[in-house]
Amino acid sequence: MEFTYLKTFREVAKWGSYTRAAEVLGYAQSSITMQVQKLEETYGTVLVERFGRNMKLTIAGEALLLYVNDILRLHEESKEVVSQQSRGTLSIGTIETLAAYVLPPHLQSYRQQYPGISVTIQPANEPFIIEAVKEGALDIGIIMDPPFADPELHSSILREEELVVIVAPTHRLAGHSEIQVQDFESESLILTEDGCTYRALLLKTLKSNQVNYTLSYEFGNLEAIKQCVIYGLGIALLPRVVVVEEIQKGQVAAIPFVHPDFKFYSQLVYSKKKWKSKAFLGFLEIIFGTNYQNH
Repeated sequence: MEFTYLKTFREVAKWGSYTRAAEVLGYAQSSITMQVQKLEETYGTVLVERFGRNMKLTIAGEALLLYVNDILRLHEESKEVVSQQSRGTLSIGTIETLAAYVLPPHLQSYRQQYPGISVTIQPANEPFIIEAVKEGALDIGIIMDPPFADPELHSSILREEELVVIVAPTHRLAGHSEIQVQDFESESLILTEDGCTYRALLLKTLKSNQVNYTLSYEFGNLEAIKQCVIYGLGIALLPRVVVVEEIQKGQVAAIPFVHPDFKFYSQLVYSKKKWKSKAFLGFLEIIFGTNYQNH
């Protein structure tokens, strides 16, 4: 059996589509279909079936996927060892905030030290990232949460991320030195998309304190949120790191949100089963700025 077939099967499972898997892998769709059929012949059972426009794994397919993730992970490890760890891939899942405003300088340093390693960044929400790291589909997850712990994962804090309420300079809250929960009363909120941890905690906190507000806009894009605030369409809760430029230009006022539950940290997670290659450890050393064994 060829590893190519297993990789193809994993992509079909990931995207739920022969067409999308073909685009990602650079194959013709007929080739994707043939490879999955070869696997089904090998195992003597149906692995993928169609539901409407989507392809879904059968029970047998779900069982095989667990082994495929381990097989491909071990295969990559063996290739890296044999090739003296000079080539390979590193897959990182993270949220948009960290991908855009925190990771780039670390990625630049990593490329300089490990030019043969291809780094893949997967933007996603945190539940997806955590599950993908557990399954081995991602090597590393970088999340932003209150201190995170999971028995299957190593978790290390990178730094605290201050959350601020951003408002237009003419807004009534612009002159405040801090924002309390009650200050959200009757405000028009512009929120990040569902699945964002600080959004979820904000809504929970407002509800528990019986604060009335209007949910005006929801965006999966930070730039859209900032532009709406600049135009006076509402207020938003965001990490300070994403609005540094707008603050300097005087486009928004950023006021710290003071609440005991809102202690958020960027954190790096990886599976306790993860084999630590030289390239993997090299990334950890770069992002922590020291030898990772100290963390």
